[in-house]
Amino acid sequence: MKAEIISVGTELILGEIVDTNAAYLASELPLLGIDLYWISQVGDNQPRIVELLRRAWDRSDLILVTGGLGPTEDDITRESIAELLGEEMKVDPDLEKWLRGLFARIGWEMPERNIKQAMLVPSASAIPNSRGSAPGWWVRRGGKMLIAMPGPPGEMQWMWYHEVREKLKGEVTRAIIVSRTLKLLGIGEARVDEVLSHLLSSRNPSIGTYAKPTGIELRLTAKAPTQAEAEALIAPLEAKIRVIVGDKIWGIDAEVLERVVGDLLRKRKLTLATMESCTGGLVGDLITNVPGSSDYFKGGIVAYSNGVKIAFGVDERLIAEHGAVSSQVAVAMAEAARRTLGADVGVGVTGV
Repeated sequence: MKAEIISVGTELILGEIVDTNAAYLASELPLLGIDLYWISQVGDNQPRIVELLRRAWDRSDLILVTGGLGPTEDDITRESIAELLGEEMKVDPDLEKWLRGLFARIGWEMPERNIKQAMLVPSASAIPNSRGSAPGWWVRRGGKMLIAMPGPPGEMQWMWYHEVREKLKGEVTRAIIVSRTLKLLGIGEARVDEVLSHLLSSRNPSIGTYAKPTGIELRLTAKAPTQAEAEALIAPLEAKIRVIVGDKIWGIDAEVLERVVGDLLRKRKLTLATMESCTGGLVGDLITNVPGSSDYFKGGIVAYSNGVKIAFGVDERLIAEHGAVSSQVAVAMAEAARRTLGADVGVGVTGV
């Protein structure tokens, strides 16, 4: 099944908010075995929304639309879907009763402009919204599905999880997509591409290469009827990769560097101390964010000025000869931190 996500809202186009809805849905669809092909954003303009919907209707089996279901004049997702389908919107009596009751329960009289939220077209059924006043639409026609959900992330995620996700499972051919992420340091993206070139053409499982602040990530992805079968497809490919770049792999999946380093220190019964200049204590902050880091972290020194570096044991002549931003001074800072705080391992950080 080919899926497409369309996020509606001028605030997205202007960069005023980040499209977290699309990111959330993109992470959910693989769990249902649904292939996501396209993600689009469009402002609150009916001709452009309809144009995008028509393109999606022609090329996708499942269209997920978020946003534009509010009561205001620029909330025009319903109108756009109605135009796409060539169907007339009419007030649904049950939805109107629910909506008026929603306002009555908080002691308000429903503004008449909210009546548009009680409208449906013949091909759509309402999706309950227990977090707001905007019901979703579930359209089924010609073997295709279009699901419209509200834009506020809290409402959208609740509706997806409680009203859409489970029902959608029964609408799709069951398949599982499983990913395994290998995290590397000490090797560049071009070099990874070079040494793994004979494996990169694999399709199921596939390999994706991504450059991240913490190094290179290799994402191995497989699709199969069950999770066990998908994992069995990934395992031999991962084994081949580990033979080639295993010494560069520091973690997998959701592991973070500071926790991996901490586990290694604890396992080897080693302690750590830091002296930082340009990072101003950031390394120490990352280390101490890990629960139990007091088992191995002695402490850190923020030595931003040369005077503080010298006070804690960095040779003044070394700074004069090589400059504060040099490998020689970084080593001296690491040694000074280790010696001053009585640790087994010292880390020195200097730079600009």
